[in-house]
Amino acid sequence: MSALPADPHLPAVHLRPPRNWINDPNGLAYHDGHYHVCFQYNPSGPEHANMHWGHFRSPDLITWEELPVALAPTPGGEDADGCFSGNAVSDGDRMIAFYSAFRTDRWAQPVTTAESADNGVTWTPRGSLLIPEPPEGTTMYRDPYVWREAGRWRMLVGSARADGHAAALLYESEDLEQWEYRGPFLDHPPQPVAPGADTGLGWECPQYLHADGRGALILSAWDPERGPRRTVVYAGGEHNGRFLAAAPALLDHGPDFYAPALLPAPHGRWLLWGWSWEARDPEWVREAGWAGLLTLPREVALAPDGTVSQRPATELLALRAGRAVTATAETSGTAVLGTVGPSFDLTARLEPRTAGTAGGLRLVTSAEDTEYLDISLDPLTGELVVDREHASLDPRAHGGTYRVPAQTGAPVDFRLVVDRSVAELYLPSGRTLTLRFYPTGGAPWPIEVRAHGGGLGYTVEAWNLRPYAMRQADESGARSTLADVGPVHP
Repeated sequence: MSALPADPHLPAVHLRPPRNWINDPNGLAYHDGHYHVCFQYNPSGPEHANMHWGHFRSPDLITWEELPVALAPTPGGEDADGCFSGNAVSDGDRMIAFYSAFRTDRWAQPVTTAESADNGVTWTPRGSLLIPEPPEGTTMYRDPYVWREAGRWRMLVGSARADGHAAALLYESEDLEQWEYRGPFLDHPPQPVAPGADTGLGWECPQYLHADGRGALILSAWDPERGPRRTVVYAGGEHNGRFLAAAPALLDHGPDFYAPALLPAPHGRWLLWGWSWEARDPEWVREAGWAGLLTLPREVALAPDGTVSQRPATELLALRAGRAVTATAETSGTAVLGTVGPSFDLTARLEPRTAGTAGGLRLVTSAEDTEYLDISLDPLTGELVVDREHASLDPRAHGGTYRVPAQTGAPVDFRLVVDRSVAELYLPSGRTLTLRFYPTGGAPWPIEVRAHGGGLGYTVEAWNLRPYAMRQADESGARSTLADVGPVHP
């Protein structure tokens, strides 16, 4: 296995190509014994332009192959200016990708398809539009999501409407070719979803998680002036082709998570990947030559209360290498627990001994203790607070403090996966918080527990992570003779 990448911020256990721009996960499907993960990809540079579909596949979520580009714009065709977001389905011996055909000379991104008969190695575009015209009164239209349910094919398309409602529009088909418009599956004007945040004027990338008559509609909130904003989820159930929704909630409480996509996996399991965008200034992105990454694969489920529960896919435990930290004690000040590498998986329990005790974990990433990421308890609100204001000494990195509800009056448990420039926080409730940060100090990095206002009991375990194995397939789909090359970087 080769050395890790020279760029200290390129991830080792998060999927992305070695350079250039990526955004939304697309085309997620399980087919012919493989998990397929496509994504929006600009093969020419680190900016959002020239959209193709990049493509990885894996038999086990641990060993990956980078396949040839799945979809590329057709000069003069319906997708001449970009193959935008969508999904894919497995239908017998073929895979069919449904995606948004982008052209600069029209406002809508109508649905078209491409087909693969060789397990995703090559794709043939249909060359025409599947659904040529959006419904009347639509002002934004994009991002099909197709699934099979009760013996029929169904499709949601994200949209905005002239009446000020965001909407997920429903279509149905018997054969994946002839589609009948059924109307809005859910539509709603902007609703508050968090302090200073709402559900948006338009919805991108609709996804539908459903089981046992219950469902959760996952939507990416879009604003016509400010663009992508956040991801929201509506729990509820379907009645006569309409989704009857409860109040909306955030799917992820961090600032750097958007456009998640679902993959219905074997044995009734659902997996989800999201896009984590950059949180640094554009000139740094251009200098680095890459932007964006996909989150870890998450197992998602509908909790009894209707919320969506998320946790890292079980397979990722196999990426744990040597145990780096094991500590159980109590402190009323600062305790240094040990050091971790730049990619690690950590579990923690924090237990305030007295009311009003604050504190938490600090990941120190500079020798002078001037650069650090804090995860702390707020005893007044019962929230975990992730503070990246001091997480990079480079002024081009973005700051901010972000909160996720935890527990009050009880020990607080969480799992934290850090991979060079991304942190994913998971709580037992199924809530998550994803953010990017850019340490300038080289690993190993000390882990500290800090307490204020009383004693804080703690149990912390951390494992360094080995990178994904990544192979490249040739145009025939055969594996190359190259050895495993670690993550997707040279």
